[in-house]
Amino acid sequence: MIIRLAADAVLVIHLAFIVWAVLGGLAVLWRRWMLWAHLPALGWGIWIELSHGICPLTPLENYFRDRAGQAGYDGGFIDHYLVSLIYPAGLTPTHQFGLALALVLINVVIYGFVWRRWRRRYA
Repeated sequence: MIIRLAADAVLVIHLAFIVWAVLGGLAVLWRRWMLWAHLPALGWGIWIELSHGICPLTPLENYFRDRAGQAGYDGGFIDHYLVSLIYPAGLTPTHQFGLALALVLINVVIYGFVWRRWRRRYA
């Protein structure tokens, strides 16, 4: 039971990291120092998608699931609602490129707002 909870915790952390990479620039509007917390996550997200790599959280989660005797992602709220968001079926390099592009475009828009706000505030 504890090992399954560890796997679920890794999955939730993984989703939180994805959300942070996509939308963390909004936190920069609130606190400027968040820029230094967000940019590495953004860079990692873009790199992992363009390199077709695997985030280290994925094998960690799979390790815990294997140790818990789980063969897959069946059952439970986390498995039903979060797994398909993080591990979509049929993910191809073309899809990964599209995800990387979306990540860049979303953050260009967000940082455009951040820059305009800073410019107005400090001009």
